[in-house]
Amino acid sequence: MYKKSEQLLDRALKSIPLASQTFSKSLTQYPKGVSPFFIEKGNGAKIWDVDGNEYIDFVNSLASVTLGYCDKDVDQAVQEQIQNGVTFSLPHILEMEVAEKLIEIIPCAEKVRFAKNGTDATSASIRIARAYTGKEHIAVCGYHGWQDWYIGSTTRDLGVPNSVKDLTHKFEYNNLESLKKIFQDNELACVIMEPMNIEYPEDNFLEKVKELTHKNKALLIFDEMLTGFRYSLGGAQELFGVFPDLATFGKGMANGYPLSALVGSNKVMRIVEDIFFSGTFGGETLSLAAASAVIDKYKKFQVIEHFSEIGTYLLERLNRLINDNSLADIFWTSGLPAWSFLHIKEQEKYNTFEIKTFFLQEMFKRGFLTLGAHNLSYSHTKNEIDELLEAYADVLPMIKSNIDNQTLLENIHGEILEPLFKVR
Repeated sequence: MYKKSEQLLDRALKSIPLASQTFSKSLTQYPKGVSPFFIEKGNGAKIWDVDGNEYIDFVNSLASVTLGYCDKDVDQAVQEQIQNGVTFSLPHILEMEVAEKLIEIIPCAEKVRFAKNGTDATSASIRIARAYTGKEHIAVCGYHGWQDWYIGSTTRDLGVPNSVKDLTHKFEYNNLESLKKIFQDNELACVIMEPMNIEYPEDNFLEKVKELTHKNKALLIFDEMLTGFRYSLGGAQELFGVFPDLATFGKGMANGYPLSALVGSNKVMRIVEDIFFSGTFGGETLSLAAASAVIDKYKKFQVIEHFSEIGTYLLERLNRLINDNSLADIFWTSGLPAWSFLHIKEQEKYNTFEIKTFFLQEMFKRGFLTLGAHNLSYSHTKNEIDELLEAYADVLPMIKSNIDNQTLLENIHGEILEPLFKVR
């Protein structure tokens, strides 16, 4: 079923660590022997691997494809721009036009600086905050990329100097006391956080974080890589009416084309003129053309509403399936309609990675590319959600049966997943 994919995997391992440029697309997430490893093409909500297997995709390039693969409007904009060039010796007018569109839709945005990925933008925001405040310590909540200042706070911290680790402090979402404690012990340049990921802010949490942060003369930064273009066009700040000093956007902003943005108030973004935040490809026009088309399409069609509608439908029926089949001891859901998760609980005889390996094996076999998250796109239809639910109705009770009969491991046909690190 995956013969060609595994042949290419063996070849790629000779030249590329883990055979992928991205941890979340590698052997760390896809168990060898039961998984596809290379994609041939995609269209709408579907992809095809190099062996010709077809999947309904719920990974969607780590949530960066929000309209669907090969969106006609986005691709047309890119094709038109490619006729005139990609990267130039001076800025292209698209830099200004897309910046103006972001300022129009993002409440806190008065100035915009483009980059290529989320880590670029979040790292720039930290440098700005340190330069603006004259302080070095930072508080983090969520996942913010691979640079030393953040990844040093995780278990994946090999190679990060201790002096850098000591400057970063983690706090818990919806736990204001955990942030207060950090402020008591440190002079913070900023608080950077995902304003919402898998749960809503409770008891005016975001408002209280902003008040506490500004009281201590620090900057508030919202990492809206996921919340922007998924929960609301202008991000969680638009949804909840809490506006940060700086915010970062990316992922769905260009429907898979490499583009991120750092936005913020005039008074804070002015410091960009004094620090160094620059890149040859920051103004690359194909991604900007894609972003412009994405923003226009979000305005024209009810993309956010579609996420909410099919996501609510999925969660309601999945939770019903879990309850009706007495599966709550093994599975539970979290998140919100636009971005939700099916979780696996540790069992007496089997750990979560063993169970997840079997789960992925069976879901891939049935034509669904998933890692447990539901990264929805505008291309997903209600019928495709029904197909996913049918697969769940088949696979989840099968897992319970194998656990009860202690036959799970003997029915796994590949290598067992190993933990990477937990980011949230």
